[in-house]
Amino acid sequence: MGIEFPDAVLLIGVLLGTTAALSGWLHGTVLSTSVLSLLAGIVLAAAGVISVSPGEELVVVVVELALLLTLFSDGLVAERELLRIHWRPPVRALVVAMPLTLILLALFGELLFPISWSEAFLLGAVLAPTDPVVTSSVVTSERVPRLIRHTLNLESGLNDGLALPLVLFFLVLASPGGDAAAEAVSLLGEVVAGASIGVALALAAGWLLGRLPGGGIRPHYEGVYALGVALAAFGLAEVTYGNGLIAAFVCGIGFAVARSELPAAFLHFNENVSAAFQVITFVIFGALIVVTGWHGSVWRLVLFIAFALFVARPAAVWVSFAGIDLPRSQRLFVAWFGPKGVASMLFALFVLNSHESHRTLIFDLASFVVISSILAHGLTDTVGARWIESRIARPGRGEQQAGRPARRRQGWVPRRIASAAHRRER
Repeated sequence: MGIEFPDAVLLIGVLLGTTAALSGWLHGTVLSTSVLSLLAGIVLAAAGVISVSPGEELVVVVVELALLLTLFSDGLVAERELLRIHWRPPVRALVVAMPLTLILLALFGELLFPISWSEAFLLGAVLAPTDPVVTSSVVTSERVPRLIRHTLNLESGLNDGLALPLVLFFLVLASPGGDAAAEAVSLLGEVVAGASIGVALALAAGWLLGRLPGGGIRPHYEGVYALGVALAAFGLAEVTYGNGLIAAFVCGIGFAVARSELPAAFLHFNENVSAAFQVITFVIFGALIVVTGWHGSVWRLVLFIAFALFVARPAAVWVSFAGIDLPRSQRLFVAWFGPKGVASMLFALFVLNSHESHRTLIFDLASFVVISSILAHGLTDTVGARWIESRIARPGRGEQQAGRPARRRQGWVPRRIASAAHRRER
């Protein structure tokens, strides 16, 4: 990253310590740790303190680790009841909203920029998934109805892994001499294999919890056990034939479903490790935006960012939720909170390190959309949570019937995740 190891360790220590120290103050404001980390990266890069190369292998490793840890942690708080009963909104978001978002972004991108259709769909695939890091404070806020938190959590967790095969498929399609049909079959198999590996390891590890020698795991190693299983799921999928991101997230869900009571350390430890990587990742994001810059038409870039944040995602969610009995305010809430973040940046780095002819343009577009999304959604998560709480407390016309059940159920939280109310506070 352009600095010596001792200097890097000092800088990381200061960043992590400062972010943690200010987290309580930030929680009561419209700011967030993601926004603070992003601004720190911009300032440090602009001042010449750090220099980040987009093609640097360490950058890809850090971003991928942050995403994998966040996906696993989010999977751990999946609720068995909601998975069994309230599955329609998340499925609609994944099966309808994500592909529709991809198509809308591709159409608008091809209209604005000198790229081919395959490159336009590659750009759409990079920006289609929502981010589990930026939405983490939303999906853990008790102000937000459980069904909405459940929908956003599952959507942001699964669509990262589901979008990866699409990114790789369109990357092959956009590259000269690529066999897209063979790649599609291979990628579909990787998704299925990754999910299978995640389920198998979660069930095996959960079964072993009550059967380990010596009275079981020592309390201070419980979180390490869970982290080890998550890393093993990702690694086993990647070294065999599977999607590692899908394996990690499904492994977290498998733990939550297989065990009615999870040790609190499973959540606390993995969330703390994930939070540390999130801070480092957003600092890298901020530094990258200084390094890459933008050399094209500014008004086209601004127009594309506005379309991605205010049109593509909201329109796709609104269409996908047709026929689902959700109040209008809750549909609007889900439609807005579709931030772009770690996954999109990771996919953009894949494109940048490829041989695709417009790889730099696609990377720059994705970078500015991600940065804008982190700022926009990071600054509105607290406000949005307060707004949706007020709408439930005082439902408008047509929302009384749908609002009351959600409010009654709000107070019940499974004991295994009751301690997670303060998880990843901003």
